Amino acid sequence: MIRIAPSILAADVLNLERDARKMMDAGADWLHVDVMDAHFVPNLAYSPAVVRRLKEISTVPLDVHLMMDHPERFLDPFLDAGADILTIHAEVAGDLGAMLGKIHRRGARAGLAVRPGTGISAVIPFLNQADLILTMTVEPGFGGQKLNEGVLGKISDLRRIGYTGEIEADGGIKESNLEMLTEKGLSVAVMGTALYRAEDPKEMMRRLHEMG
Repeated sequence: MIRIAPSILAADVLNLERDARKMMDAGADWLHVDVMDAHFVPNLAYSPAVVRRLKEISTVPLDVHLMMDHPERFLDPFLDAGADILTIHAEVAGDLGAMLGKIHRRGARAGLAVRPGTGISAVIPFLNQADLILTMTVEPGFGGQKLNEGVLGKISDLRRIGYTGEIEADGGIKESNLEMLTEKGLSVAVMGTALYRAEDPKEMMRRLHEMG
């Protein structure tokens, strides 16, 4: 069954707890937390303090996505705060293998993300260390963008070469295009606007789970 990870980036910033609980009550499998440094992407969001507070109320794993130029500086703060899954980008400078190894040593699952313009060749050397590959289906930084179907081949390519870990997609995913993604081999869908604006998130989550 496809896992659904609502992104708190689409939540009401003044009511994060309310909206996080709403998604968990609706049947969310994970909560997705975007962390942006205003350098790697042109936006700024959430700190370890937000993750720590979410951890206090969360009944599902916290899926933390570091969109940062220097993730190595923040691995410990976000792991200390309670990240269950911590994803870094393949495009950053630094020793990716060492960072993935540190995440594992701290007891969390390690993910590796690629932007739309980055091919899977960037992650192939690390597939044995990555529990999750996150394929961005929009340029990271802002919610509400349209899904770029041109990057979906990455998902099927990863499955074709034998990757058996989680494959996650983030950006522009909604009920009308999710089945297209699951057919490629997607196992985790990050969703924001579509879920938070749904009239009945629980019913929508039920339908989404039936697609994978």
